[in-house]
Amino acid sequence: MDIIPAIDLIDGKCVRLSQGDYNSKKIYNENPLEVAQAFEAHGIEHLHLVDLDGAKAAHIVNHKTLERLATRTRLKIDFGGGLKSDDDVRIAFESGAAQITGGSIAVKNPTVFESWLQRYGTQKIILGADVRDEKVATNGWIETSDKDLFEFVSSYMQKGVQRVICTDISKDGMLAGPSFSLYQKMIEQLPGIDLVASGGISTLEELPKLKTLGCAGVIIGKALYENRIPLKSLEHYILQQ
Repeated sequence: MDIIPAIDLIDGKCVRLSQGDYNSKKIYNENPLEVAQAFEAHGIEHLHLVDLDGAKAAHIVNHKTLERLATRTRLKIDFGGGLKSDDDVRIAFESGAAQITGGSIAVKNPTVFESWLQRYGTQKIILGADVRDEKVATNGWIETSDKDLFEFVSSYMQKGVQRVICTDISKDGMLAGPSFSLYQKMIEQLPGIDLVASGGISTLEELPKLKTLGCAGVIIGKALYENRIPLKSLEHYILQQ
């Protein structure tokens, strides 16, 4: 199971929100490169980088920060937030993203998202399924659509999508534990899904439970920044896998 720390960007700074609320912003570090290099120093190989400015503006904003992290670490960076056009995706890949995540675009403009799958391949395009009460949410979680999570993910898996990041918005940033039951249901009902759990991770003990469920990866955010999961303990967990 991939251990994937998250860095959320606003104004080029490393921040965290609670349940996607921009008013809950807390700045943890003004230098995301410093944070990324600390992750790498503890054996981390993957990074989930989210452009929250981009999510709000509906186009890529923090690509310079992406480029700095990609050129000064060896982390495999998955980049998302505000990717709405072919130009946005081109800039993200040219700036060093190994993969990109499309969420709102996959809901609102499936033709464009499907064209990215065809152009770049399913290894490089991740489906972001942000969910509230099993309905897909969009636009930085400001809007909830009427799309059922399971139908939405299933339809894209039929088009070749492999990796899906599912974030339960009610859990995100709350440090109250992830949605074990939701992930179990997804793995049971969507055979073959390469599922990355996101939202609510609060203790090291939750990681083996997610692995046992069959999750392919887990994104950890606030628990790292609040030292609920010390990087050193994560290092030991990675070695034990």
